[in-house]
Amino acid sequence: MICLFRKYKGFLLYLFFGVITTLVNIIVYDLCLRGLQMSNLFSNIAAWMIAVTFAYVTNRRWVFESRTNQRKEIYKETVSFYCCRLLTGFLDLALMVLFVDFLRLDPMIMKCISNVIVIAVNYIASKQVIFKKRY
Repeated sequence: MICLFRKYKGFLLYLFFGVITTLVNIIVYDLCLRGLQMSNLFSNIAAWMIAVTFAYVTNRRWVFESRTNQRKEIYKETVSFYCCRLLTGFLDLALMVLFVDFLRLDPMIMKCISNVIVIAVNYIASKQVIFKKRY
């Protein structure tokens, strides 16, 4: 059992922090949309910004255990993380605008579905590009 945990530790931690990041994203989105009466577009952008920052910290420290300490490498890691997340942020935004603003589907259901798609793409990008172990 411990061997299985060690083998899948990164993936399990990604799922754990991915769920928390998703909750952060959905809660901020809901607070902005319903609480602050912001538009779908601005609610989604605010939620994305806060969730991505949370995800970077948790992914760097606990999920992919980045040991990079040099400024240049940290900068490169941070920029690549935010750029990849920006691309999936546009995917999230496009899905939300299409399904909520145009097709008038429930915003909270669509936010959850969109997050599942984005989490999968983000994991692949993080593991294969951003926090790839360099030996």
